[in-house]
Amino acid sequence: MKTLIIHPKDNTTSFLDIVYQTIEDKTLITGGITKEELHELIRSHDRVMMMGHGSPSGLFSIGQFKRTGGYIIDHTTVPLLEEKKDSVFIWCNADMFVNEFELKGFYSGMFISEVGEALYCGLPGIPQDIVDESNYGFSEIISKHINEDTNVIYENVKKEYGIIAEENPIALYNNLRLYKS
Repeated sequence: MKTLIIHPKDNTTSFLDIVYQTIEDKTLITGGITKEELHELIRSHDRVMMMGHGSPSGLFSIGQFKRTGGYIIDHTTVPLLEEKKDSVFIWCNADMFVNEFELKGFYSGMFISEVGEALYCGLPGIPQDIVDESNYGFSEIISKHINEDTNVIYENVKKEYGIIAEENPIALYNNLRLYKS
């Protein structure tokens, strides 16, 4: 299965690099292309993984892509994503994007990956090491299952990340906001 990974280059989401290390037939895009070029890549791959910072409107381009505006994945990408199954959407509020357009795959809701986001989400006083434990734990767990279909990914990540969530309030918050469709 040919997998396209769209992960805009950003030091604050570099922990997600772990997620796709075990995928053999992959194309990693971190920036430098236009949205039209990306659309061609989506057409030529079996599965699409999208991760980084985002909003209900899509995955932020964070200045890494040519002539894209604020988003590299947005409503213009939906017709292409509708043709894919087992997609992976990991960004803040990806659930709203996936649900609005009735897309298929494994996806996150609001996902706390920074101390500031924890504060914003009502979890004040969380130190960086707790956030890091959640981030790296999540990435290592999903990487073990990323070559499976999204049902298997979902079941195993929820269970294994749930163990971390027993002691880590950030992991608990995030684990409650993981979904599949």
